[in-house]
Amino acid sequence: MPKNVAYLAPEIPSLSGTFVYTEILALQARGLNVIPISVHYPIALAKESEIEELLEKTIFLYSQHWISTLKDNLSFLFKYPKCYLATLFTVFSDIFKIGLTNSAALKLLYQFLQASKIAKILETYSCEHLHIHFAHVPTQLGMYASLLSKIPFTFTSHANDLFERGLLLREKVDRAKAAITISEYNRDFLAKQQTDTNKIKIVRCGVDTQKYEFIAKEKFNKVPVIGSLGRLVEKKGMDVFILALSQLYQNGLDVHVEIGGDGPLMEPLKELTAKHNLSSKINFKGAIAHDEVFSWLRSIDIFVLACKKDSNGDQDGIPVVLMEAMAIGIPVISTDISGIPELIQDGVSGFLAKPNDPDSLAQAISKFLDGSQHLSPMTESARQRMSKEFDKNVNIDRLLDTFN
Repeated sequence: MPKNVAYLAPEIPSLSGTFVYTEILALQARGLNVIPISVHYPIALAKESEIEELLEKTIFLYSQHWISTLKDNLSFLFKYPKCYLATLFTVFSDIFKIGLTNSAALKLLYQFLQASKIAKILETYSCEHLHIHFAHVPTQLGMYASLLSKIPFTFTSHANDLFERGLLLREKVDRAKAAITISEYNRDFLAKQQTDTNKIKIVRCGVDTQKYEFIAKEKFNKVPVIGSLGRLVEKKGMDVFILALSQLYQNGLDVHVEIGGDGPLMEPLKELTAKHNLSSKINFKGAIAHDEVFSWLRSIDIFVLACKKDSNGDQDGIPVVLMEAMAIGIPVISTDISGIPELIQDGVSGFLAKPNDPDSLAQAISKFLDGSQHLSPMTESARQRMSKEFDKNVNIDRLLDTFN
């Protein structure tokens, strides 16, 4: 098993990327020395006390001065001229494959220059392996660093990085030791890109089910509280959620609603809420720190996430917040999209609505609210699904097997 492993991701430690830094912490608990490399400094920095040390040791790639990057390139060119020039040839080959008219193609040359910085880090810290989260820019940086340093790499693909920003996927899989992804849906997507399916492994972005007490919900509050949490962007379907709630209120159901998260659609969603006279019923809570998510989840009766495909074709993978709700016994509702049906078995461990369909979502919510469902069996089934397939430790074992 490698002892020194570098981790490369867009933002470490980020509020929107909790699965990355919790994975790093879990690997460190298993005895690995992890060197975190973040492409950017996080826009929304995670605030838990346990990640302060992680933040201190994280190397922020694009914060490095250009002179330092130039020196690293010259160093590799003079020390390993054949390897450097061979990698540069690969970069130009990739550029021509994509096409010179594609703006993303020319960015590969800049990413190659930055890759020398990563290769220097791998050399300095005697890294035996490089693992990368997200199959777009981080993997482009990482695969060139791997070619320069001859250190093997793996990468984990999620959602947007495949569906909207997938680039050179076949080449990335070919060059990697293994291509990890979070769902069977993603594996099928990669297979359709004519990648080497023998290299594709499924490792879930799980949660630690042993860390949080499971309490099977027996009944709802007198006025049920329905919650949703996610970045306020199109693919989270918060507009569909609000339209479904409008139907429920029109049908006489009395519920209180809390929407957590921040993002570019905050004001349009508030306007939609006002348009349907729901401003007194729906509370927009703003961003919720990860260490406060579980206490918030315990305060609600039903968790809803109305995921859908956005206008650019992007969609969620398997949102971690659904797993967190299931792990502690909160009934869940989401949509039949991407890898979500691999987590929520409709009618068994929660309910699935049709994506972008307020009627279907309202019906799913009503199934919980009309009293016809026994909550305990469903939430217990959800917990069992979590423990068997989506538990963090189960998936850390799978990840280590892949590294080995």
